[in-house]
Amino acid sequence: MRRFDRLEFEDRQQSAQTQLKHEPLARAEDHDEHYWVKAAIDDRRNGLHESALRHYSRALEMDKSIVAGWVGQVQMLIALAEYPEAELWSRKALELFKNNVDLLAARGQALCRTGDLKNAQASCDAAINQQGLNSFPWVARGELMLARNEDIDVYCFDKAVQFDNDWLVLLEIGAIYLHYGRAAKGLQRTRAAVERAPDHAYCWYCQGVCELALGMTGAAEKSFNHCLQVMPKHALARKSLDELRQNRGVMRGFLRRLFGSS
Repeated sequence: MRRFDRLEFEDRQQSAQTQLKHEPLARAEDHDEHYWVKAAIDDRRNGLHESALRHYSRALEMDKSIVAGWVGQVQMLIALAEYPEAELWSRKALELFKNNVDLLAARGQALCRTGDLKNAQASCDAAINQQGLNSFPWVARGELMLARNEDIDVYCFDKAVQFDNDWLVLLEIGAIYLHYGRAAKGLQRTRAAVERAPDHAYCWYCQGVCELALGMTGAAEKSFNHCLQVMPKHALARKSLDELRQNRGVMRGFLRRLFGSS
C-alpha cells in the first residue's frame, strides 16, 4: 500500500488504530487537533519525520481546515523521500486553500524532487509573488536554484533565515544541500544551527551527517557523541557511531595485514 493511502480521513477509528499503534486509543481520542499539530512539530524538531507525519495526519483527520497540518504533512513526505505522494497531497490541499503561499512552496519543492522543474518554477514563482511571505517559499526557491544549477541558492536561503532565524530552518536547508550533493554548504548551515541551539540533539546529529558525507570521520564521531550526550537514546546517532567504529576496526585490520604488523 502506498503511503498516501494511509492518510485518508474517512474512518477515524481505523486510522487511529493503524497510524497510532504506540498510543492507546482512549488516550488519543482525549486530545484535539491542536495537540496533534504540536506533537508533530515536536517530533519534527527531533528529526522524527515518520512520527511527525502520523501526527499531522491525525490532526487533519480531526479538522481538515488546519493549513499547517497540510503543509507539514507534505513537508514530512518530502523528508521521507515520498515525492510523488508529497506532490499529490499538495495538490489536494491547494484545492481547499487556493494560492496558499506555503502550500505553493511545498508543491514547488515536491516537484523539484520529482524532476518536474518547469512546474516547480511556476509553483515557486506563485508562492514568492504572494503577500505575507515567510521563510518557506524562499527555502523552496533555493532548492529550485540548486536543482537548476543556478548560483543564487545562497541568496534564497539567506532570505529564508532572515524571515525565520529558527535553527530548524538551518537544518532543513542543510538537508536540501545534502540531497543535491553539496555537503560542504550543508555543513555551514548545520554548524550555524549547532551554534544557535547546542542543547538540541538533532542539530549535532545533522552536523555529524554532513561531516561524514565529507569524509570528516573524526569530527563526525565527535558530533554523534555530542548528540548522545544530549539525548542518550538517539537511535540514529548510536547507529552511525557504531558503524563508524566498525569501519575503523575493519580498516585497522586491513592495514595490519597489509604491513604485517601485529
